[in-house]
Amino acid sequence: MLTPDLLLRGYAMGIFPMADSRDDPDLRWIEPQRRGVLPLDGFHISRSLRRRLLRKDYEVHVDRDFRGVVQACAQRDDTWISHRIEDLYQDLHAAGHAHSLEVWSDGTLIGGTYGVTVGAAFFGESMFSHRVDGSKIALAWLVHRLNAGGFQLFDTQFLTPHLATLGGQEISRNQYQNRLKMALRHKADFLPPSYAPSADDVVQPSQSSTQTS
Repeated sequence: MLTPDLLLRGYAMGIFPMADSRDDPDLRWIEPQRRGVLPLDGFHISRSLRRRLLRKDYEVHVDRDFRGVVQACAQRDDTWISHRIEDLYQDLHAAGHAHSLEVWSDGTLIGGTYGVTVGAAFFGESMFSHRVDGSKIALAWLVHRLNAGGFQLFDTQFLTPHLATLGGQEISRNQYQNRLKMALRHKADFLPPSYAPSADDVVQPSQSSTQTS
């Protein structure tokens, strides 16, 4: 029986579970040959995303509706997030090892992402967007939070074209294992005390880097 504790042990080994469909009762462990990571010092905020972040016509919350974020991520024709996986991550969330970062507008969840924390590693599971740039806004705020909390590794599992535009990279299995081992030696806090950034704080790193539209 797969338990939250076994899930965490799997992440610490560099593997993660997936299902073949929403209703699939079975899970399989995945360990990609090439691993996607998002460097915490290399998140790219374009001019257009910077403008979107600074509009401030949205609110960002953490863990307000964790299950809602997971369900929104699963709402696609081809999903690996089965009902069983949803319940397992809800258990991880209740234990304090899984978190969601959510973008809200007028009381509606418009974007978000969720993942698992072990040591100083954050394992990003999935993200969604119901409005333009909803997931990008979520990732920008998430990267800022991870840096503030002392995280050293942001694992995205795979590198998608979307993540590549934001600074995502692909590394070998051996490189990933080395980074993972280093991150697991340290502690980080997804909910750092007195953490209350503004949108201006979140976009600040982009001012010292090359920006494109």
